Amino acid sequence: MEVLKIATAGSVDDGKSTLIGRLLYDTKSLTDDKLEAIERSSRQRGYDYLDFSLATDGLVAEREQGITIDVAHIYFSTPTKSYIIADTPGHVEYTRNMVTGASTSQVAIILIDARKGVIEQTYRHFFINNLLKVKDVIVAVNKMDLVDFSEEVFNDIKRDFEALNAKSTYQEQHVSYIPVSALKGDNIVVKSDAMAWYDGNTILGHLENLQAVDVYEKGQVRFPVQTVIRPKKDEYHDFRGYAGKIYGGSLKVGDNVTVLPSLTQSKVKEIYFFDKKYDEAVAGSSVNITLEDDINITRGDMLVKSNELPKIDKQISATVCWMDSKQLQPGTKYLVQHNTNKVLSKIDAINNVVSTEYTGVHDANNKLALNEIGEVIIKLSRPIYFDAYKDNKSNGSFILIDTQSNTTAGVGFIN
Repeated sequence: MEVLKIATAGSVDDGKSTLIGRLLYDTKSLTDDKLEAIERSSRQRGYDYLDFSLATDGLVAEREQGITIDVAHIYFSTPTKSYIIADTPGHVEYTRNMVTGASTSQVAIILIDARKGVIEQTYRHFFINNLLKVKDVIVAVNKMDLVDFSEEVFNDIKRDFEALNAKSTYQEQHVSYIPVSALKGDNIVVKSDAMAWYDGNTILGHLENLQAVDVYEKGQVRFPVQTVIRPKKDEYHDFRGYAGKIYGGSLKVGDNVTVLPSLTQSKVKEIYFFDKKYDEAVAGSSVNITLEDDINITRGDMLVKSNELPKIDKQISATVCWMDSKQLQPGTKYLVQHNTNKVLSKIDAINNVVSTEYTGVHDANNKLALNEIGEVIIKLSRPIYFDAYKDNKSNGSFILIDTQSNTTAGVGFIN
């Protein structure tokens, strides 16, 4: 079954968790015990409605404050698709959490409170979805019940957001606008009788109509080797396979491939998924590949089509979202984890800090603080084989690991 990954975004109290809870409720995806807990908690708080945010806010601090703090992943299915939703926090101080949640998503739902319209946080959330090249964005204008389901209010917000969208440099992105009331269930799963003037899809209807070809990454084939398969059994005495996940495009039996970093060339001999053979493996497939020639290949190497070589260099220019309380400064050393390849690196320069409100860049003063996004030059101890993030998301992204604490300190997108 096709899997669609979704990230939510929105300011505090815009109703992200409530929308997801309503989506789960209306698709009958909540377990009986979870539904009973929601009903019981809603009664105890004196609500005359079901508080669906309790379906996603798992931390005690989240329930106490009525806000989302950490990224929660929610799973549900329909007869045609499986969904994974990353419910990300709205506070500016949790920008790193939002980047984490949106980094693997193909679709984003940006919520806007109909009473407040487009605000500073809307700019920030849309900017991050542009940065991460999320292909499909749903602008859900929520709490329409609090503005008397006004078409005029909806159109005003749509016009303001389209002015924001005009500043985007990501032309392949598709933006849709849906008026909703998450609390009452209008246009979440069921069409709203109160907004007869809206003739578009519901949230679920839009998601169900999305095709994989519309939202998934397309690019040149990249196959980072995760491990070498040597069964050591008589029936597979000389078997040598290379296991990993295919990104960007597809590989077929007979394709000419180049092994990086050695630049050795060969042809794809066989493609296995467990014990079954296939003639072709598409992007997103985790497979085991054998080659016509016996080549020395190890974890961290990469197979690419011989006519689709990536860039190979010991220096990269990248946009980095900083996630550590310890500031990023020139001269500091970090491990760059790029696919299955791990390389020692040094921060050469921090050129500027990027405004997430589309107001340009400003001087970084040789540092990048927690939750800031900046343009950084990184020197590597040995070459890596990479693409620009805009051309190949999987091969154009990396994380920075603190060599002392071993924590993930930042995430980068190669320019």
